[in-house]
Amino acid sequence: MQRFLLPVAFLAGSAYCQVPAGDFPLRGDVAWSQFGHDPQHTTLSVRPAQPMHSIHWQTPVDLSPPAGPGDYRVHYGSPVITADNTVIVPLKTGSYGGFEIEAFDGASGTLLYTLPTDYSLPALPEGAALLPYQPVLSGSRLYYPGAGGTLYYRDLTPAGRANASASASGQVAFYGIGLYMSHQAAFNSEVQISTPLTVDRWGDVFFGFIAAAGNPAGLASGIARLAPDGTGAWVAAVSLTGNPNMTQVAFACAPALSNDQTTVYFAVSDNLADYSSDSGYLVSVNAATLAPIGSVQLNDPAVGGPGNLSPQSSATPMVGPDGDVYFGVLPSNGSATEDNDRGWLLHFDAALTQTKTPGSFGWDDTPSVVPASVVPAYKGTSSYLILVKYNNYAGAGTGNGVNQVAILDPNAQMQDEYSAVPVTVMQEVITVSGVTPDPTAGFPDAVKEWCISSTAVDPVTKSAILNSEDGNAYRWDFTTNTLSQSVALGPGIAEAYTPTVIGPDGTAYALNDAILFAIGN
Repeated sequence: MQRFLLPVAFLAGSAYCQVPAGDFPLRGDVAWSQFGHDPQHTTLSVRPAQPMHSIHWQTPVDLSPPAGPGDYRVHYGSPVITADNTVIVPLKTGSYGGFEIEAFDGASGTLLYTLPTDYSLPALPEGAALLPYQPVLSGSRLYYPGAGGTLYYRDLTPAGRANASASASGQVAFYGIGLYMSHQAAFNSEVQISTPLTVDRWGDVFFGFIAAAGNPAGLASGIARLAPDGTGAWVAAVSLTGNPNMTQVAFACAPALSNDQTTVYFAVSDNLADYSSDSGYLVSVNAATLAPIGSVQLNDPAVGGPGNLSPQSSATPMVGPDGDVYFGVLPSNGSATEDNDRGWLLHFDAALTQTKTPGSFGWDDTPSVVPASVVPAYKGTSSYLILVKYNNYAGAGTGNGVNQVAILDPNAQMQDEYSAVPVTVMQEVITVSGVTPDPTAGFPDAVKEWCISSTAVDPVTKSAILNSEDGNAYRWDFTTNTLSQSVALGPGIAEAYTPTVIGPDGTAYALNDAILFAIGN
């Protein structure tokens, strides 16, 4: 199939692109098609978010959340939203897995249809967060994970709707649906999808999977691609780095695509049996053939040894407008307090041959792109900036619990103030602290942590929508550098990291206490 690339100028000049004048290109349309909005996971909305005044509607994302107070160690999938405002929500139905897809009218919150699934989670290491169940939209087709490493798809109407008795339109397997049907029980027990799905502009779907030895297709854990015609390809993780210990794609690591969508980036790791000592590489493969292109070990910049890829993390690679790639890791094993357990946002060129200046936090969230023109305080030369969670965990090293979010300049430098050894990191542009005191932290200025796997960036109003563990969703106004608006969602739950999303009508979506809230004017 021949692929035609739309020039960036065409996308930036489309009727859907309501961004302030300037030379910064936005990619995609008004649909929020996947985790992080687009295949690069930039989280850049092309429609402005409504003022945050009230909750329009709400729906649970977990029918069996963890019992009692404390951490919700579940990474909930992000809703995806069609261009015509159908909000598609992954729903966890059991205590350990069990998933359905629910679709709602974004304006009213009316349930339109439910799609059952037979997906099961892979075996996870002790202490790991449950993996996100992440569907994707490709035009008028919805893909969602099924058993045995298969995908179901549902063909939707142009308005993103399906009839009241909606069911899957079909099922596909990257190793062949005929082989799956002939050995269904074996594949269901021996092969599981282990990452969110990512879809490119041509409808190819990419994801990581776990495969037990001896499965009928001879699969080894790795990365897979499924084309719209149902044909597929895969490559074993162990073949990508030259390190025989790198045997799987990192749990919950959604693949990311280069800006021309010819290269796929993802992290591979060892067996993750002990999440205190896992190491890994960032790798790139050809999107059409899955042939290896490059790899780089994910090292802790403070000590030089391998950083940790925790299965509690929800970090995924993000590709910047210049092609640079960003991915977060924890400190090296045995040095968890070297930087107050903040980890590092590692930063590489597109070829993964040049290691660039890291960010001072990054282990458990996916950074967002912020056009430099929408941050009035910025006077530097970069065309884009990076938004990251910036918690300073109370009691970890010198951490005092003053938890922040930050916008960083990826091309300017400062000395890190948290690391026990000198490290040069990205320059802070603006930061803002949480507002709700945390008396349990034992530090006088401590505030509730930010609860973020990815933010939703709104260039039109020069702001971002983000979640806090205090139970509120906030608008961070870049012009005033204040948390200018907020909506109370619940009592505040120490919850595994959550995404925020902006729909085509400007409704913002945020998670708290295992509930999805639609927020607007």
